[in-house]
Order: sequence, then C-alpha cells, then structure tokens
Amino acid sequence: MGEISNKIADFRSDTVTKPTERMRKAMAEAEVGDDVFGDDPTVISLQEKVAQLFEKDAALFVPSGTMGNQVAIKTHTKPGDEIIVEESTHIYNFESGGAAFNSGVQAHPVRGKDGILNPQEVKEAIRPKKLQLPRTGLICVENTHNISGGRIVPLENLKEIRKISLEEKIPLHLDGARIFNASVATGIPVSEYARYADSVMFCFSKGLGCPVGSILTGDYEFIEQARWVRKAFGGGMRQVGVIAACGLVALEEMIERLVEDHRNAKALAEGLASINRIEVFPEKVETNIVMVRVKEDGLSADSILTFLREEGILAIQVISKTLRFVTHKDVDEQDVKRGIEVMGTILH
Repeated sequence: MGEISNKIADFRSDTVTKPTERMRKAMAEAEVGDDVFGDDPTVISLQEKVAQLFEKDAALFVPSGTMGNQVAIKTHTKPGDEIIVEESTHIYNFESGGAAFNSGVQAHPVRGKDGILNPQEVKEAIRPKKLQLPRTGLICVENTHNISGGRIVPLENLKEIRKISLEEKIPLHLDGARIFNASVATGIPVSEYARYADSVMFCFSKGLGCPVGSILTGDYEFIEQARWVRKAFGGGMRQVGVIAACGLVALEEMIERLVEDHRNAKALAEGLASINRIEVFPEKVETNIVMVRVKEDGLSADSILTFLREEGILAIQVISKTLRFVTHKDVDEQDVKRGIEVMGTILH
C-alpha cells in the first residue's frame, strides 16, 4: 500500500495533543499551594482570568470536561428533576450516565438538526407543573456540537433558547468544551456566548492543547456551590497549579491558532469527499471535526480503521458506520494529505 510514514497521524481527538515547550516550562516553574484550601496562586490566577474573559463572576478549575458538566448539573438541579438535552449531545451519550448516577436526574432528549435545538421544541419539552410529572430543572446546549461534526450553534438560536429559560425560570448550562473553536470560526467573543447561559464549561485539554483540565464558570453563588459538589465528587485537587499553569499559557498562545485546525479539517473533508465509497459533507465542516459515513453495506468502519492504523493513521468510530477525524495542533497539512491519499487507496 506504499511506504508507511514513521510519524503517526493521530486524528482520534484533539485530546491527544502533547503540551508545548512553554507549557512544560510553566508547569515546572508554577507557584503552587493547596487548592482545596483555596490558596494555590496559579489556580486562582487562571480562574480569575477565565471569569474576566467570559464576563462571569467566578470560575472553578476541574479535572475534566465531563466533571465540569456533571458538577454543573448537580449544582443546578435536585434529584428527580429532568434535564432537556439534544439527543446526540455529549452529556446524554458520552458521560457514562453521569446525570442519573451523580445527580439523580433523568434526561429529556430532543432531536436537533445538526445538533442545533429548535427553540419551540425546547419550550414544548418543558414539563407542566403537575404533581405526577418530573420538574424540568435544566436546559443544556452543546457548542460546538461534537457528534454533528463540530457544528456551531448560532448565537441567535442560543438567544432564543435563553429567552425561554428566563421566562420559565429554568437555568441554562452551556457545554462549551470547544467554545473557542466556535468563537474563532465566527468572530463572536466567548463572553457573548456566555451572556446567554447561567454556567459555561470549556476544556483546556481539547483544542487548546493542554495535557489535562477544564473549567466551569458562572455567578458567585453557583461557583461556591459547585466547589462543594466538586469536592463531593472527588475532584478536590492539591498543588494543581502545575496543571493550571498550562491553561494560562493556552489562553495566551493557543486560541488564535485554532484557525489552522479549521483549515486542515476543511481540506481533509474536501479531499475525502471525492472518494465514492464514503460520504462526507465539506460544507458542514465549520471547525475541526470531520465525520465520514461509510456508504457500502459490505464495508465496515472497523476494517477501514484497521487499514488506516497499519499506515500510521488513527481515527475512531463514533456511531454506526461513521468515522470521526479531528484536527489539532499536532497534525499538519502533510498529515491531512497523507490521510486523504491512504483513504483513497483503501477505498479505490
């Protein structure tokens, strides 16, 4: 199948990135304290910087995006509540049933279009206040939407859903794991997205290239309660400034370069779209995720992944007969070209 490159082109996720040299230096030199006691100066600095950037009162550093979402759900809701989610959202499908396990709430999934909820359908999903019905305790929106290929939730759509949440006095949580991808692609500041949510979570460990860490932001009262929930969930950390230091570097250096990931994803999608045995829609690629659907009944996603792996290219299957390729700082134009070439050879 041709000469195999020595370099592994890892398109599985933007979580696979290695920290930059400046991040490693910042980790080594970070001033630290005990974050459970609230006296780690590097964590404090990061939390304050995020709160300022998102124009919220406060922020809370957490180990992972999943924990950030789960802490938000627990903080916003009571056991027995129902949360409204888009049916293919990360919170509903990829957090190990955490909402039920951790918070005793059930999900009310609503089908969106490319991950984008219809505000009217959100309104219709809100439960009437009757004794025998669960209480709608939270509305969740994911931006960008992972399983829909990194699609961006339009700001106007978020505004309409926010209007409903305020009218119904139901909090809105924004799972913004890749919110900076949305911001860079649209030119809309993250603070503008955050304006229409009670709480926002985003990940340092995805497009921003950090080895670990996410953050949750909201008003003072929410964050103080979330801090207690984080501790109860086992997320209290000690000299965590060594990790938070990477987040400070990321906010300075890793946001604007996301345009490169978006450009590479578009190029990958356009190249793969010409291969007959798969289906790709380049016009739907807005950020750094490319979804590839296998069209042929006799062709399995697993077999394609095996051939790719033999050629030093990694991707994943996310749903039946659908592969996901994610671009990030550690894959470049040559990796994209090689990916297109190898896929073409496999599927000739």
